[in-house]
Amino acid sequence: DAIPSADQIRITTSLKSQRGSVWTKTKSIFEYWEVEVTFRVTGRGRIGADGLAIWFTEEQGLEGPVFGAADKWNGVGIFFDSFDNDGKKNNPGVIVVGNNGKLLYDHQNDGSTQALASCQRDFRNKPYPVRVKITYYQKTLTVLINNGFTPDKEDYEFCAKVEDMVLPPQGYFGISAATGGLADDHDVLSFLTFQLTEPGKEVPTPDAEIPQKDKEKYQEEFEHFQQELDKKKEEFQKEHPDVQGQPGDDLFETVSDRELRQIFEGQNRIHLEIKQLNRQLDMILDEQRRYVSAVTDEIAKRGAGFPGQQGQVSQQEIETVVKTQEEVIRQVNEIRNSVTDTLRLISGSQHPSSAAGVYETTQHFNDIKEHLHVVKRDIEHLVQRNMPSSEKSKCPDLPPFPSCLSTMHFFIFVAVQTVLFIGYIMYRNQQEAAAKKFF
Repeated sequence: DAIPSADQIRITTSLKSQRGSVWTKTKSIFEYWEVEVTFRVTGRGRIGADGLAIWFTEEQGLEGPVFGAADKWNGVGIFFDSFDNDGKKNNPGVIVVGNNGKLLYDHQNDGSTQALASCQRDFRNKPYPVRVKITYYQKTLTVLINNGFTPDKEDYEFCAKVEDMVLPPQGYFGISAATGGLADDHDVLSFLTFQLTEPGKEVPTPDAEIPQKDKEKYQEEFEHFQQELDKKKEEFQKEHPDVQGQPGDDLFETVSDRELRQIFEGQNRIHLEIKQLNRQLDMILDEQRRYVSAVTDEIAKRGAGFPGQQGQVSQQEIETVVKTQEEVIRQVNEIRNSVTDTLRLISGSQHPSSAAGVYETTQHFNDIKEHLHVVKRDIEHLVQRNMPSSEKSKCPDLPPFPSCLSTMHFFIFVAVQTVLFIGYIMYRNQQEAAAKKFF
């Protein structure tokens, strides 16, 4: 069920009861080796299943019940178990299980009775791909894991170690995965194998690693696939003459392209917000300068028009107002310079920054907004305090109350109402009397 693509292999999809595996085509002849695997395990639920396994076995594994591969293997399997079968709440976990080709894997106990070493690590739904480094050197197997919380590729943590472990001198590397009642997507992004040699020991030549007969066979297969690909390209061009270039190259974006696009979109939004903030700062600064100029001119006119009047505006109050305005202008200039520096840094960045850099930029932007609110409040306070009393806003006057009725008008109104009421009573009595005569 494995699905290959340009940048990853999906071992299993998030469907129930799926199995998949990928194996090397030739045996590895390395006596000591190191494997670096990068993968993602993602699912919608809080709990996933079943898990993923990395193998080194004497023979290629077939499809089977052990995380998608066959049981009774001869070699070692490193299992990333997602589901807690034994109910001990020790999953997700990493388990190292060896086998001599005769043992059956203990599913009910999550392999705890057969585990040579283990560690409890959560590898599902991480922001970055999980990385595993498995080293086999001088009969010692070591497992290091990067938990996927950081983009640093070398940030590994110790997970497990097995000493005096004897593995087959030659074998196949593989990776498999399986789902059960619950399901996860198991994606492998890279699988790198390195040969380890003891100090002073000669490394075998590449020609000795792969026989010439196998090299010729692989070359023929490659040429055959290349010819079929060229033929299909020509057929597609004939059927679709309007399509230029390679068909389907730009239909889908890779994971790295999507991450880069999201980072650039976020930086563009921050860039536009800071530009808008810079324009608002310029407007505030211009208004503040005009206000200072108007206050200075008004104080000068009052001083010239009333030279002998005491208590109008003291020299100390004038100096206080001027110093306050100068301090406000200085603070606004500092904030404006800070915004300009931030804008220049964001505009000049060519490489996408990390999540920490974007977080710091956002914090800086929030600090600038907070300072702007403080400056705006201080300016409004100064405007209200220094505004002339004649120009201060006043509450509107209440409308005049209507005048009361005089006593004469009241009695006339009561008399008219009484006459109308008596007339209505008399008319009603006449109508009732006429009706009785009729019957």
